[in-house]
Amino acid sequence: MLNNLQLALYLCVFVITLSGCGIGNNSAVFNQPPNILLIVADDLGYTDLGCYGSEIRTPYIDTLAANGILNTAFYTAPTCSPTRAMLLSGVDNHRNGYGTMEGNWAENQLGVRGYEGHLNFDVVAFPKLLQEAGYHTSISGKWHQAYPANNQKLWPDKRGFGRSFCLLQGGAGHFEDQQKLFSFFERTLYTEDGELIDHLPEDFYSSDYYTQKTIEFIDESLVHGKPFFSYLSFTAPHWPLQVPDEIIDLYKGRYDNGYEVLAEERLVKAKDKGIISKSVSLPHLSPNIKPWLSLSTEEQKVSARIMEVYAAMIERLDENVGKLIRHLKETDLYDNTLIVFMADNGAEGNSIWGIGDTKEWVAQNFDNDLPNIGRKNSYVFTGPGWAQVSSLPFKWYKAFSSEGGVRTPSIICFPKWNQLMGKQNDDFISVMDLAPTFLDLAGVQHPGNEYADREIFSMDGISLLPWLKGESLRAHDPDRAHCWELYGRRAVRKGDWKAIWLDAPYGKETWELYNLVSDPGEQKDLASSHAAKLDDLIEAWDLYESKYNLTLPNEKVAYGIEEYWSEERD
Repeated sequence: MLNNLQLALYLCVFVITLSGCGIGNNSAVFNQPPNILLIVADDLGYTDLGCYGSEIRTPYIDTLAANGILNTAFYTAPTCSPTRAMLLSGVDNHRNGYGTMEGNWAENQLGVRGYEGHLNFDVVAFPKLLQEAGYHTSISGKWHQAYPANNQKLWPDKRGFGRSFCLLQGGAGHFEDQQKLFSFFERTLYTEDGELIDHLPEDFYSSDYYTQKTIEFIDESLVHGKPFFSYLSFTAPHWPLQVPDEIIDLYKGRYDNGYEVLAEERLVKAKDKGIISKSVSLPHLSPNIKPWLSLSTEEQKVSARIMEVYAAMIERLDENVGKLIRHLKETDLYDNTLIVFMADNGAEGNSIWGIGDTKEWVAQNFDNDLPNIGRKNSYVFTGPGWAQVSSLPFKWYKAFSSEGGVRTPSIICFPKWNQLMGKQNDDFISVMDLAPTFLDLAGVQHPGNEYADREIFSMDGISLLPWLKGESLRAHDPDRAHCWELYGRRAVRKGDWKAIWLDAPYGKETWELYNLVSDPGEQKDLASSHAAKLDDLIEAWDLYESKYNLTLPNEKVAYGIEEYWSEERD
């Protein structure tokens, strides 16, 4: 890390170097190539931000939204690593290597092209193209694009990041003890610039340290006189839910009334902000959720405490976004920086206990007594009750192709483009659109179907630049079909309509049809009354399945099975 003296010296060198070409003032900065800052939150739900209707305090992210475009129809993949591969490549997950997660969920997918479980080399990661065009490129935080994680050929320094500090796996404890996510992980793996790290600083807390490294990397771009692309990849609020002691009681008592009451509060606020239509009703509790009043007093206390910690994690994340934005302003970089904030998928509502021996391992190795919840030797997650609130008004959550799994918060802010300020976009955009947008903004052309003497896939996403500039009313043609699939759970959206196929007990194991304008929560199945519309969407799905060579799992995937499923409430 740069100390104050080093930074001062570097900045002096930078100012002296550039003094002859007039890059020391704001007006001159506008003539320089744009900087790009990408901020990704991990498992953040749709209404978990203040600007989307949350009670959680997120003033800095809210300010980004006020100064840019808040998107209400931004779509990702159902889980994190497929989304991040789509983000880095602009290519569908069934081509970029993440047709499934880690490549070991279904026997018939093993060894299949597009199902490698890592960001494959059938695509080119856009940071590599920016790096070759003269950008200073960096990443700090979660990588989750390498399987196995210790395969150095798959690390970020090999995919176009000149500087990197990364957690290689999908999650870990948030403190310096490098707590493993699962018992079957040999160890938690961090890497910096291609070298494994044995020890973390004593004051390490994930959101704080990732932001600190991002600032360090951005300062290096100043030293070298280069525009930057910086990817701040938080692991908050991914489980295990943990926060520093000084903020552990920030929301003490706030959630004592339970998730049904909170859902009503958030729905009202989201409607007032125009995030959710006034006509949308509060969905009933999913059948895998116990009503709050049916929980014992002890269960309520534990559940409320877990949500308090979750909220504190998000507030701390927001404070770090504020710290980073202040630094951009202090270094005169803010106005010329395109800033994108997004979540990688819906809120986490699945039962983690079903993965391996996690339930027994946690019971034997962690202290989840009420007074210790949220500290570094605890291991908890929110569960479906709070996840349904985070996903309002949508159905299900992470790991599902329903709206609650793939529709997430997103903000695009480019301060020097005043036309973006305070706008809300309700039309479809995709995570795959970001790579072509960044390249277009930087004036860098994607190589198409060949790169470095190998065949690659061209991008599936489109540049959002014409839309952002006001040259087109919508980013996407409303007649274009958009498709999702993971774990066999599939969906296709075309205009206002969406068809979805989910495994039992979450769905009917047949195609369902919903109008997302009148029914964004996918509550009223219109398959029987709009058969022609359903046929049109199924035809679009069939074309997608054939074009992208999908290999649907030949066995039921366990991810998402709930420990609290009540047949009588089905």
